[in-house]
Amino acid sequence: MPTGADLTALGVTLKLAALATTVLLLLGTPLAWWLSRTRWRFKFVLEAVVALPLVLPPTVLGFYLLIAFGPHGPLGKLMAAVGGPPLAFSFSGLLVGSVIYSMPFVVQPLQDAFAAVGRRPLEVAATLRASPIDRFFSVAVPLARPGFLTATVLGFAHTVGEFGVVLMIGGNIPGETQVLSIALYDHVEGLEYGHAHWLSGGLLLTSFLMLIAVYGLNRRFRVLRP
Repeated sequence: MPTGADLTALGVTLKLAALATTVLLLLGTPLAWWLSRTRWRFKFVLEAVVALPLVLPPTVLGFYLLIAFGPHGPLGKLMAAVGGPPLAFSFSGLLVGSVIYSMPFVVQPLQDAFAAVGRRPLEVAATLRASPIDRFFSVAVPLARPGFLTATVLGFAHTVGEFGVVLMIGGNIPGETQVLSIALYDHVEGLEYGHAHWLSGGLLLTSFLMLIAVYGLNRRFRVLRP
């Protein structure tokens, strides 16, 4: 059975995943929209930067973020100058790192969904005198619903499963930065395989059910879409 520390780690994990997913959608939606519409010749450079966490070892990203968050790093100095809390080994640092690490899992599905909308529905809305904002919220967003669903689930699930980045940035502070993946590692390191099975099985089942929901709902959207 899960221990009290495991339940605390679960709470930290869910809080981190929910906040990170919300921030990712707020930041990733306009970025994905711009990437799907722009004809800037160097767009591929920005796309490569966004996709970098897909191929970069998590510990490498975590190491450089830790340096940036430290007291002598640029972000650490900035937070100290404005009187903010330190980012290294804190929940706030985990949130920033999670947003950066999970960015491609949100931006890419949204970019593909916006690109699939095409220009014609927006041009038709423009002939009806809809403003750019109206065209975005009344035409593009509803037609891109499968992309939003996929982005939300992948961003949330990826944050829940993080290990290398959160360990490098936040360490292993119970109730503050200890998430489920780190708690699982602690159980394995302590040869507590019974507790490790509970956490591993729960994460496996949750991930599988989330993917089933994504594929099932996306299939329904394709059937209902004219």
